[in-house]
Amino acid sequence: MRTNRFHLGIDVGGTFTDAVLISTDGQIDTAKVSSTPDDPSLGFMAAVSRILQKSGVEPQLVSHLVHGTTVATNALIEGKTPKTAFLTTKGFGDMLEIGRQVRPTLYDVHFEKLQPLVPRDLCYEVPERLDAEGTVLESLNEDAVREISRMLQQADVQSVAICLLHAYVNPSHETRVAEILHEHNPDIPLSLSSSVCPEFREYFRASTSVINACIIPVVARYLAGIRDGLRDHGMDAELLVMQSNGGVLTFSQAANKPVFMVESGPAAGVVSANFIAENLGHTNLISFDMGGTTAKAGLILDGQPKVTKEYEVGAQAQPGQGMTRASGYPIRTPVIDLVEVGAGGGSIAWIDPGGILRVGPQSAGADPGPICYGKGGQDPTITDANLVLGRLNPEYFLGGEIRLDEDAAINGIRERCADPLGLTVIEAANGIVEIANATMINALRLVTVRRGYDPRDLKMVAFGGAGPLHANRLCIEMQIPTLVIPPSPGTASALGLLVTDLKHEFSRTRIMPADMKDFDLIQEIFVSMEDEGRQTLLREGVTAADMEFLREIEMRYTGQSSELSIPCPETQVDAHTLGQVVKNFHVQHERAYGHGYPEQAVELVNFTVTAIGKTAKPRLPKISSEAGTLEEALIGTKRVFFSEDADFTDTAVYKRSALQMNQTLEGPAIIEEVDSTTLLHPRSNADIDEFGNLIITPSKP
Repeated sequence: MRTNRFHLGIDVGGTFTDAVLISTDGQIDTAKVSSTPDDPSLGFMAAVSRILQKSGVEPQLVSHLVHGTTVATNALIEGKTPKTAFLTTKGFGDMLEIGRQVRPTLYDVHFEKLQPLVPRDLCYEVPERLDAEGTVLESLNEDAVREISRMLQQADVQSVAICLLHAYVNPSHETRVAEILHEHNPDIPLSLSSSVCPEFREYFRASTSVINACIIPVVARYLAGIRDGLRDHGMDAELLVMQSNGGVLTFSQAANKPVFMVESGPAAGVVSANFIAENLGHTNLISFDMGGTTAKAGLILDGQPKVTKEYEVGAQAQPGQGMTRASGYPIRTPVIDLVEVGAGGGSIAWIDPGGILRVGPQSAGADPGPICYGKGGQDPTITDANLVLGRLNPEYFLGGEIRLDEDAAINGIRERCADPLGLTVIEAANGIVEIANATMINALRLVTVRRGYDPRDLKMVAFGGAGPLHANRLCIEMQIPTLVIPPSPGTASALGLLVTDLKHEFSRTRIMPADMKDFDLIQEIFVSMEDEGRQTLLREGVTAADMEFLREIEMRYTGQSSELSIPCPETQVDAHTLGQVVKNFHVQHERAYGHGYPEQAVELVNFTVTAIGKTAKPRLPKISSEAGTLEEALIGTKRVFFSEDADFTDTAVYKRSALQMNQTLEGPAIIEEVDSTTLLHPRSNADIDEFGNLIITPSKP
């Protein structure tokens, strides 16, 4: 029985739930179970039980547990949110209905926008008014608020969002409204825009607050159930949740502000890729995560994942395009900037009305899953296609836990794809894979070329259960010079949960010209947010020595409607400091949009401080350096279809756990491990480094 202390990460995905257990001495154990979409907590507890049983660790020895989940997003997408009310300033009750009047597709006359999360009859108007400077123009009518409070009781409302005009600069009216509502309805959770999203632009602030209010009861109940389940199993660990920005929150913080964790799971993958790359000395890279439902691409520059505040929950997925803008519910919280496409192992191949073969965005998910799982699936998927092409071992999927039915996959592809299109089964299977690859290549272009970055200057870290099967081919097409496949790539996102820090973001809107001379005002804004962050971290037990504060200013040319976020040094703000920030803005504007205007006036819009509480990071274990031969890791050979050769090729199959440092594999080859399979294409080669990573040099296109 092992007696070290342990950190445990549990990542709930659409198809599988992954677990990673790391001891204080750097030993890593992994486990993988099927997700339970109807009740994700069941898959969560199953993963906890599996990893503890597999590793022989007692529950009380786990000191930290970090969770990545999509339960918040799923509740919104599936429409399973409790009855929520919305309170706003008199005259603005239609704000959620009006939205932005932006269409995702300009000429689609059949487009129907999403219905507001709060129906109009539960949108209440409060008599009060502030101006843009926060000055009271009309005092709050407290009697009207008390009447609304009684109406909320009668309507059996379970959560309330409050967004009053200009509350971001003066929250006094929102605070008083909350006090009155709490007096009459003490059990109803309240989401104040001045707390959730204290920034200008009323609709974005309102939408963010409403989303937070809608998911508070769902997330709070889910996290409480998990906490109670863990306690029943004898685990008294510190419980944390991954945020969308790549940091972690305590369970209590997440229960109050769940809008900050809507992209919890995908964010963990990028953090993991960054951690792995940092250990290799790489700071500029592409994170590529292909799981069972989607594929996600992110960009990391100078060791920092790209973060955005332009994100939509429930946006429509289009084949080959990723998520379509202006088709979901917008939020204004920091989210790791990812392009997500419906191209996971479980993505379904189908023929559209025009007789064209398509792949995704629909997914077979965990239930019933691909045809080859033998769980009732009838639709061919990318996994089925890879099996038919010889790239998967039907006897060793998930280490042999699932026996894949190759004949069923062949029949499914023949009936649903090959015969209707007049193709052979192999042609159809290869077509499915190539279409999926084209979709993922488009996602990679969106995070690199479309944003002004040359993929030939970057490295790629690929993971997820299906990522290593496709990454080599993607790198060939994109001319990415180096591909890194970490050990246990199928559980890499769960590893990311354990290598991040506590993070809290604070923001203030103060619109002012960049050539203003009141530097003390800017410094005061930053210092006040840093003080707030310091107090938050102290309450979470973070020492002053483990605190770090990052400053950013969102800027724009005067007259623009959008901003770019530019880092600001953590020093006294003066003319030199601000001048350098403005110069960096011009550079970033040209990179982002292809043009810059150094002669144009610049505005400062939003000021942001990220308070970071540093946590101890595990050490990546090193593999054996003992002399050995590749023949000792060779399992055998099999026939595998490669599209570049348009034929089946004899391909060596290796057991990854038997590979040793400094060995080199020449393609074509297959490297099998419990949670994933790596496909090494012809004329590519792979070196094994001291951490057991496969460092692949792709062949030339």
